[in-house]
Amino acid sequence: MIATTIIESGLDIPNANTIIINQAHNFGLSELHQLRGRVGRSNRKAFCYLLSPPVETLTSEAKRRLKAIEEFSDLGSGFNIAMQDLDIRGAGNLLGGEQSGFIAEIGFETYRRILDEAMLELRETYTGFDLTAGVQNQSGGVYVNDCHIDSDIDASLPDDYIVNKTEKLRLYRELDEIDTDEQLEKFRTELVDRFGPVPHQAEELFDGLRLRRIAIKLGFEKIVMKNGLMFLYFPGNQQSAYYSGEIFSRIMQYVQSRPLQFKVKETVQKLSITVRNVKSMKEAIGLLDCWTVGQALARR
Repeated sequence: MIATTIIESGLDIPNANTIIINQAHNFGLSELHQLRGRVGRSNRKAFCYLLSPPVETLTSEAKRRLKAIEEFSDLGSGFNIAMQDLDIRGAGNLLGGEQSGFIAEIGFETYRRILDEAMLELRETYTGFDLTAGVQNQSGGVYVNDCHIDSDIDASLPDDYIVNKTEKLRLYRELDEIDTDEQLEKFRTELVDRFGPVPHQAEELFDGLRLRRIAIKLGFEKIVMKNGLMFLYFPGNQQSAYYSGEIFSRIMQYVQSRPLQFKVKETVQKLSITVRNVKSMKEAIGLLDCWTVGQALARR
């Protein structure tokens, strides 16, 4: 059978097991996915051939579309293809008629994070909540919505542990969505089942995620760990109600009682704490856990 893209609309040809798509570089990613799905119905194995000019002559977007349709060929990969299509074409402006926007330049995850921060600022403006940064204040708002960790500790999924780059990227995205220790332990168990014992770099990565969650609860918006030193940065908004709250008060009392281990530094826009002799994510977690436990006991 010779057909146009009309078959994309869902014509069922159960006996067809091969499709040849000419000039594939001119098709959108979702179109290619739908066309490919016209063969291989039920339990019939099928093949899809994409014909295009030499790769060197294609645009960067066309190369990305063809690479995505080649990589995501497993059953149930429609969501991954949709996310790739969103990343390639852009999600459009939030308010307006344009169908391509800033997301094409900065990536979906960064765009979403910036959008979340903008929404928090708007809520603060119109409701009177202090939303400069995830510990809740008395008004029901939050002090920090994320904590950035910069470290010279190797915290990653090593290439010799997970070879497939696409799968590794998917796992990193899955990790970013984990919110509890139970979910993280389940993720770790699945890694062991699929790839074998978890290397120490991955264990540091998991500890980094735990550290990030604790830091958000305590109101830190950034942590830097380098050369055995840890720098903890408080919210940048000096007018934040966080600085008159119980958490900040207890942290400062703990720090001032141990001048040999901690040093407080204040600049025009930042207040930070320097901690000596912190050589791993686990040590940092132990330190911040002391403040978290102290806060829990105080509430009791």
